[in-house]
Amino acid sequence: MKKIGFLSFGHWNASRDSQARSASDVLLQSIELAVAAEEIGADGAYFRVHHFARQLASPFPLLAAVGAKTSRIEIGTAVIDMRYENPLYMAEDAGAADLIAGGRLQLGISRGSGEQVIDGWRYFGYAPGEGETHADLARHHTEVFYEVLRGEGFAQPNPRPMFSNPPGLLRVEPHSAGLRDRIWWGSGSDATAVWAAQMGMNLQCSTLKNDESGRPLHIQQAEQIRAYRQAWKEAGHAREPRVSVSRSIFALMNERDRMYFGGNAGSDDTIGMLDENIRAIFGRSYAADPETLVNELAKDEAIAEADTLLLTVPNQLGVDYCAHVIESILKHVAPALGWR
Repeated sequence: MKKIGFLSFGHWNASRDSQARSASDVLLQSIELAVAAEEIGADGAYFRVHHFARQLASPFPLLAAVGAKTSRIEIGTAVIDMRYENPLYMAEDAGAADLIAGGRLQLGISRGSGEQVIDGWRYFGYAPGEGETHADLARHHTEVFYEVLRGEGFAQPNPRPMFSNPPGLLRVEPHSAGLRDRIWWGSGSDATAVWAAQMGMNLQCSTLKNDESGRPLHIQQAEQIRAYRQAWKEAGHAREPRVSVSRSIFALMNERDRMYFGGNAGSDDTIGMLDENIRAIFGRSYAADPETLVNELAKDEAIAEADTLLLTVPNQLGVDYCAHVIESILKHVAPALGWR
């Protein structure tokens, strides 16, 4: 059995071919899609975060709204770019959203990818320390955030407070017990997957990865996941970790599906550059009739290693179509693979 959810980047543009022509459209439709996904039996509603772009950005109002409108589905991100975040303010927002959702948040965080502007985190008031990189900045913010989620007091109380305080040092409020076990690190390399395991975070694998061996993406990710699980075991954590992979998978059920995605049938991984010096491998899209998809997906080693699969959805095609994409996989592909 696998948990199967969707991942939306939340694009919008004013094109007449787009069903999401404004920020308002994409936010409201994201809520509607989460509700629809829950109704058809999906396990998760996940959203990407990009700044300075016509895409979803500030995640916590959306996560809280989805939490208020649903009752069962997991609600998450993949991923929040920690270079842009105030860790303590983020802990407050995350705690509030998780309480609204009844403890269903699954927060994917990471260094993030290349953004729309140069060093965009600087406009948010953050910069790496002397001799540090922007990746160091992300990990520092992560370490502070992750520690605060323990819920332990650390702030010296005012001796003359406006309101009475509990005894001892104070913590960030609201605190949501259990949220710390539902933090995921989006890893693009073997080394950061091992670091996430040592920290005690769950692992998210994207549709791309640093190309570290020249092998197909699914094989590199399977190796990455195995290295993560070994590091987790060596770290001696008490609970079992969770691992997700993201994939673009489209079952060609009708002429509309074939019109949109039939051209992706038989596609291959591609190679590109992240930043200026990181060679990356981008995963292929899967698009075929259900029987062919079953045969192809059975060979994806990374999916086999993971307990959670996130289906990327073409959100600009509208809520109804995205729900159709998800439902087609749940009904016509997942059972044959033993995922359901």
